[in-house]
Amino acid sequence: METYMEVTTKQLRSQPGRIISQVNNGQEITITYRGKAFAKIVPCKKESSKQSANPENELFGMWKNRDDINDVDRYVRNIRKGRDVC
Repeated sequence: METYMEVTTKQLRSQPGRIISQVNNGQEITITYRGKAFAKIVPCKKESSKQSANPENELFGMWKNRDDINDVDRYVRNIRKGRDVC
């Protein structure tokens, strides 16, 4: 499978879906303008499933290491009390 491709700026404007699809398939795209290369579109490195499943990377559990807050529900309710507006 070819991993390198050149497209013109006109092709980029007229066929963006096709070009993005090619990048999604692992191809590196060079964009040319008036015959000269000036930009590249390259696929991002995919995260391994181990990293995405790592709870340290997740927002959930952000209160678990807070020793100063014993009851998170009560803490949040107290914060929200000040939001009442007339």
